[in-house]
Amino acid sequence: MDTTSLFKYFPELNDKQKEQYNQLKDLYLDWNSKINVISRKDMEHFYEHHVLHSLAIAKYYELLPGMKVMDLGTGGGFPGIPLAIMFPQTQFYLIDGTGKKIKVVNAVKDAIGLENVIAEQKRAEEVKEKFDVITGRAVMTLPEIANLAGNKLRIRGDAEAGGILYLKGGDLAEEFKALGRYWKYKKAIISKWFKEDYFVEKYVVHLY
Repeated sequence: MDTTSLFKYFPELNDKQKEQYNQLKDLYLDWNSKINVISRKDMEHFYEHHVLHSLAIAKYYELLPGMKVMDLGTGGGFPGIPLAIMFPQTQFYLIDGTGKKIKVVNAVKDAIGLENVIAEQKRAEEVKEKFDVITGRAVMTLPEIANLAGNKLRIRGDAEAGGILYLKGGDLAEEFKALGRYWKYKKAIISKWFKEDYFVEKYVVHLY
């Protein structure tokens, strides 16, 4: 997949946003040669597996101007950086425990002129602020992300106001059961928006 295919899914993008997405692959290829933040094999599918996958959240939920979003365990900047390009009036806080990954995130956001992103090496437990939305990709189980991030949400129990938007795949029945009665959830199938085979059995999970 190249950006031409990507842009067909998002016809509302302006020229600045398209240029920012166009720059991403070369920037990550360069940084990946110095600091391995994406598996080298996976770089062949960069726009599909990383950028478009991140933007499934944008298809599910519109991040509004002025909202504060924390991308927890952002790694090389996913889903945070693609979402920050899509929603330039939303404030993004990207954190990861690995300093070299945050170094890459800061270099990429500076190179493409993203002014709505702060990225820091930090653990979730150290964050004192509250956020409208918390995002992430499948590095934890749903109960783990709920326990770690639940007290960082500004509002709980209102799906429209925000919550945890997490990218997960596979059979999640046991994870949903383990959440208990304190969380409501929704599950959106990514393949209803994106037709590539990669997105079969991948979901945006909304905990609130």
